[in-house]
Amino acid sequence: MNNEYSVAIKKQIEDFFEKTTFEINDVLVVLRNEIFFVNINTEHSKTLIGERGKTLAEIQHIIRGIVRRQVKEDLFVEVDINNYKQIKNEKLRDVAKDIADEVSFYKTEKILPVMNPYERRIIHLALEKRSDIETESIGEGLDRRVVVRPAQSL
Repeated sequence: MNNEYSVAIKKQIEDFFEKTTFEINDVLVVLRNEIFFVNINTEHSKTLIGERGKTLAEIQHIIRGIVRRQVKEDLFVEVDINNYKQIKNEKLRDVAKDIADEVSFYKTEKILPVMNPYERRIIHLALEKRSDIETESIGEGLDRRVVVRPAQSL
């Protein structure tokens, strides 16, 4: 059944991009932990990803809706273009580790720049197993950011 979903997802994505005039070279669909990860390979990545991934997020939203309507199941589909998200996530995890090391060494908190919920989640998850530091999201609405601080001594 999962292979059937993978084939359906790939077909819906190919049909979607055929209607948009953007050529795609390849679509790879991989099921991992009940999430269908889709990577679209294209020469139009800059346009399709958009500023800070905003266009990609909108494309993902549209594709999720199309796929859910087509297969009549509530599947979770994570769309990436030319591994943009994967590379960005790796960079965010590296930044999180560097900042956590600095906070732990100097015993002072660091406030990260404004991030969207997805980026903040990556930071929190990257640091959740460290006992020497704590993370917290602060701020309201579009001004939310992550604070990394030394762990409280008990």
